[in-house]
Amino acid sequence: MQMNNWQIGKGKRLPIGARTLVMGILNVTPDSFSDGSQFSSLDQALAHVEQMIAEGADIIDVGGESTRPGAVPVTAEEEIKRVLPVIEALAARTDIPISIDTTKASVARAALAAGATIVNDISALRFDFHIADEVAKAGAGLVLMHSRGTPVTMHKLPPVADIMKEVISSLGSSITMAERRGVKRESIAIDPGIGFGKSQEQNLELIAKLDQLAAAFPDLPLLIGTSRKSFIGRLLAGENGEPAPVEERLYGTLATIAAAVLQGAHIVRTHDVKSARDTVVLIDSIRSL
Repeated sequence: MQMNNWQIGKGKRLPIGARTLVMGILNVTPDSFSDGSQFSSLDQALAHVEQMIAEGADIIDVGGESTRPGAVPVTAEEEIKRVLPVIEALAARTDIPISIDTTKASVARAALAAGATIVNDISALRFDFHIADEVAKAGAGLVLMHSRGTPVTMHKLPPVADIMKEVISSLGSSITMAERRGVKRESIAIDPGIGFGKSQEQNLELIAKLDQLAAAFPDLPLLIGTSRKSFIGRLLAGENGEPAPVEERLYGTLATIAAAVLQGAHIVRTHDVKSARDTVVLIDSIRSL
C-alpha cells in the first residue's frame, strides 16, 4: 500500500498506508442503536475516550445525533449542546485528532472552533453542502460517506441495481462539490456507507469489492464502518431466526474489518477499539509480507 498523508488541519496530517488507523466511536446521544445514553454525561464520555486512547485509537469520532434507522432528527442547538463540552474537554487533554460526526454546517463550525479537526458527514454534503465551506475555512479533514435517503427513510428505499456503480458515482459527485467549495483533495476521505440504504447482500458486496472503490479513488483514504451493524446480526441469527443482539456482534464485526482491510480500507471506525486494533495489527503484518 502506497504511503500517503491525510491533511486534517493546518499543519496536521495523518499517515495513510503505513498501518491501518482505528477511529473510536463516542456517541453522546440517548438513542444510538449500540450505546445510546451510555456516555451522555461528560465524565462518562471522557472516561470512555481515555479508555479508547489507551487501547490504541488514532481518532475519536464524536456524534451528537443518532443516525440509526428511524432515528428522529435533533436541532443543531441540541446537537451542539451535546458535543461541544466533550470536544472542548478532549482538545484540552489530548493531541489525538477529534472528528465531529454531523450533517449540519453550524455544528461543524462550532466543533471545529472547539478543537475538532475532522468532519465526518454521513450525507456526503447532501443534507447541508455548507459543511464544505466550514471545512475549507478551517483547513480540516472531511469524510464523505455514501448514503441514500435519510435515517427515517433509508431502510424503506428499494435497492439500487448496481451498488458499486452507485457508490462510486455518488461519491465522485460529492468530492467534486467539496473541491469546488474550497476543500483540498488531500483533506478528503471516503466511506461507502455500509448499512445506509443498502440491502444485506449489497453490504457484503461493498466489502468484497472494496478494492474497486479504492481503485476508483486511489489518492483518497478509505474509511469503513461496520461496527455492530444490523446486517451482521442477521447473518449471525440463532436457530429461532432472531438476529444476534448488538452485544453479540463483535466477532462478526472483526471478520468484516479483516476483510475490508484486505480489500484496501485505510481506516476502520469501531465501538470496540482494542479488538479492532488487534485485528488490524495482524492483518497489516500479513499484508506486509
